[in-house]
Amino acid sequence: MVYIIPLVSVIIGYLIAVILEPKNKKNLKLLMAFSGSFLLTLTVTHLLPDVYQYNHVTPLVEQAADAHGHNHASGNIGFFIMIGIVFQIVLEYFSKGAEHGHVHVHDKFDKIPWLLFISLCIHALFEGMPVSQHEELAWGIGIHHLPIAVILTAFFINAHMSKKSVLFFMLVFSVMTPLGTLISGNVDFLSHYYAEISAIVVGILFHISSTIIFESNEEHSFNINKLIAIIIGVIAAYFI
Repeated sequence: MVYIIPLVSVIIGYLIAVILEPKNKKNLKLLMAFSGSFLLTLTVTHLLPDVYQYNHVTPLVEQAADAHGHNHASGNIGFFIMIGIVFQIVLEYFSKGAEHGHVHVHDKFDKIPWLLFISLCIHALFEGMPVSQHEELAWGIGIHHLPIAVILTAFFINAHMSKKSVLFFMLVFSVMTPLGTLISGNVDFLSHYYAEISAIVVGILFHISSTIIFESNEEHSFNINKLIAIIIGVIAAYFI
């Protein structure tokens, strides 16, 4: 299931955009708000505590002990979380904010925008790495990717990208998160640095989910529907 959920969610999002052609952007924004709060709650309640309490001492953590025997592993992990936040900001420079439903590219093109494609795939690959140890995170990523897939597919179609290119992009995007899960669970080197890699992913998820949740709506006014969607996302994640 940890491989199937993120993969199927992207395919479903693609089919929704192609077949139903949703026009109501408000519903997509509410779904994004729900997915952002759901993902952030799972990150805070499951992934973040595990990163700090992980009992496998890696070489990087060993180096964090000073001459007085004080271990600065917590600060070390915090540093990697900040690396994840900065890394995601850099990725968004190339992806145009596609990870949280924002695509501001107005040019029309008939082939894949490779910078957007590569940065988004890197993002999805990293997201899948902690899933090998936290299966519940697959649900959060799957729910997060569904509206993203709808928005991306609709954007590419409106930008006059060929149908084959759109299908290729979405299929590759759909397998990146399961691929990250597969690699992290079977490559010894990545398993050895599980805490540091997961901390980077925490930073990535912090940035993505908080951007979705705290961004202003178009009217810059209080949105009760969005607040309800966020609360429902938090409650739903509590029961995972």
